Amino acid sequence: MQLTSGHFVVDAHRIFCIGRNYRAHAREMNSEVPSEPVVFMKSPSCLLAVGEDIHFPAHGQELHHEAEVVVLIGKEGRAQTDTEAYSFVAGITLGLDLTLRDVQKKLKQKGLPWEKSKSFEDSAPIGKFSECDAAVNLEALEFYCRVNGAIRQQGNTADLIFPIPTLIVALSKIWILKPGDLIYTGTPAGVGPLKVGDEVSLQSELFGSFTWKIVP
Repeated sequence: MQLTSGHFVVDAHRIFCIGRNYRAHAREMNSEVPSEPVVFMKSPSCLLAVGEDIHFPAHGQELHHEAEVVVLIGKEGRAQTDTEAYSFVAGITLGLDLTLRDVQKKLKQKGLPWEKSKSFEDSAPIGKFSECDAAVNLEALEFYCRVNGAIRQQGNTADLIFPIPTLIVALSKIWILKPGDLIYTGTPAGVGPLKVGDEVSLQSELFGSFTWKIVP
């Protein structure tokens, strides 16, 4: 998928996802608050544009929404400091880290990787990017997730355990970041089930509103 931010277009390269990056979400999942970022990955083929249908995956029963702020990396390199990390951010939007919770629980119990529960088709719906300029405060982005019009999640990046610049520096210690890399920065509390026929919307004052429908 090609991603547009401001005046340029890039191809999605990698999707880095951050787990348990809000304390309230860690508590609702009965998980420890991490001492360093929890990183897993999705394939770029999981991305789903605004307005396209989310097909309910056939290999699970409990499909959960996880609303997140998503960062688009715009240049290649490694960020050494939080200050330098800002120069890597080309765009910002909202996305869903869709999760098959029943499948994830079984995999976690066996100590197995999560891909079957996280990296399936249509599991990374993504909104349209806004350019990240000086007016965008990465530390105070408020957003909402609604299902059939009712608010399910309300988040603010001010509550991130590991703020966006910190995540970029942490990832840079392992990977050389490249244009088109995406960072799903973590979900706030309130994750919950989706069923066929539901409409799920992500909204913020900065980004606008993005909606998808769940189909068989």
